[in-house]
Amino acid sequence: RLEYLRETFQIKENDFLAFDAVRQAAQCVGRVIRSKADYGLMIFADKRYQRHDKRDKLPGWINAQLKDAHLNLSTDMLIHVAREFMRNMAQPYDQGEVGKSLLTEEAVNAMAAVYTG
Repeated sequence: RLEYLRETFQIKENDFLAFDAVRQAAQCVGRVIRSKADYGLMIFADKRYQRHDKRDKLPGWINAQLKDAHLNLSTDMLIHVAREFMRNMAQPYDQGEVGKSLLTEEAVNAMAAVYTG
């Protein structure tokens, strides 16, 4: 695949490998959360994710959750942040809310019309 992209589109090997690595990381993160009731902790333990050019390659829903305050943490600080997150997320939630959407059907249709032109 790399050879095809290099010859056909003149894509550099480093660009392809960086994109492919970020794509695979995003795919792994996406496997953690499958429903509104799910929560998970994803740790990007690679200093390259501190760089905007790497983070910008992640999907928007992941990038929106990467806070600058949570970058380049020590192990002790990471454990503190992780414990706090898990403690907050483990609180009971209203089972009656499961399966409900925050958007009405009309709102979804209106948003779809905007995106489809």
